[in-house]
Amino acid sequence: MKFAFFGTPKFAAIILEKLIKSGMPPALVICNPDKPAGRKQIITPPPTKIVAERHGIPVAQPEILDSNFQLLVSGLDFAVVAAYAKILPQAIIDIFPKGLLGVHPSLLPKYRGTTPIQSAILSGETETGTTIFMLDEKVDHGEIVASSKYKVLSTDTYESLMEKLAELSGELLVETLPKFVEGKIKPEAQNEAAAMYTKKFKTEDAFVDLSKEDPVMLDRKIRALNPQPGAYTIIDGARIKILDRDTIQYEGKTPRKVKDSISYLKSLL
Repeated sequence: MKFAFFGTPKFAAIILEKLIKSGMPPALVICNPDKPAGRKQIITPPPTKIVAERHGIPVAQPEILDSNFQLLVSGLDFAVVAAYAKILPQAIIDIFPKGLLGVHPSLLPKYRGTTPIQSAILSGETETGTTIFMLDEKVDHGEIVASSKYKVLSTDTYESLMEKLAELSGELLVETLPKFVEGKIKPEAQNEAAAMYTKKFKTEDAFVDLSKEDPVMLDRKIRALNPQPGAYTIIDGARIKILDRDTIQYEGKTPRKVKDSISYLKSLL
């Protein structure tokens, strides 16, 4: 299998690691450029780059997918795309004879777009999953190649659910890729009538009004919107992040543990 892997964050890195350990390493990993991270703004490589370099896999980090990049990936049969964050134009898609396999952490056509995991938690879903589909120019629109379900726990946070769905996605790819390469899978069109789209959450979406917020929705917000954009409230003019059920953080301060963060903050009102 001579293929490229497009992906940048931890979600993609977990999938990449699973492919490599299963004897299905890509010929090339494409990810975003290194960028500053943390309070000290230290230039940091993406998680997928770290995994690839550890296993001796070549890495490309193009700012733009120009003609030089197209030459770089020519000769590869197909590509896997998992949380790459750049829109791949038709010119790139057409390079790969077998096409591009997109990996999306939802049961498409539900929760298309950038925030499927957060949206599933906020909506109180008890079941979600992952889907492998034929990537086209539209958002999470292509024909479905395979999917796998996951039962959402009431304690699942964005981080925990992301990691579980990444593991599930990697396992599904390992199972699916040999059949895909051999032409043994017939992709099926998505049901457009059931399509749902997610949105990118802004800071104001994560605000918690402790005097009005429904307890169920409050719990979902905290679990879904950390670490980004980060659930928070404002008490006596002070902005306080609610990191989890037992951890809060005043702006500019270090996080601290409290017994039942919501009850504690309400006591301050």
